[in-house]
Amino acid sequence: MTSTTKSTEILKTDGRGRVRVPRERQEALLDEYERSGLSGAKFAAFCGVKYPSFAGWVQRRKKKRVEGAATAGNGGAVQWLEAVVGGNAPVAALTLHLPGGARMEITHRTQLPLAAELLRVLPAAPGCAPALPC
Repeated sequence: MTSTTKSTEILKTDGRGRVRVPRERQEALLDEYERSGLSGAKFAAFCGVKYPSFAGWVQRRKKKRVEGAATAGNGGAVQWLEAVVGGNAPVAALTLHLPGGARMEITHRTQLPLAAELLRVLPAAPGCAPALPC
């Protein structure tokens, strides 16, 4: 993997000799990490950052995204409704409005397993607002 950011900046150290990485550089590294496909430990070693520090950056970013989703649109909250179809009555459509403005329309009962799988993996997708608890 090659870095897309070429930087020759001098990093400051604190009184204990620890390197202080500026917030902008942390964000750039996190963006590269998400594109890399490497594990967190391998990426941290590749960048010369101690893994506990890098893991903290990742957790802060995840927390910020979850909090951002909670304040967007309808509060980012999933509103659960029970839909009951009796007997052989035809179903016109069931529309699910997801956080971020996404919409999923189910028009036949054979689509339910696919919709359930999509909702199950949606929280794991980077940048997506969580639809279901993990």
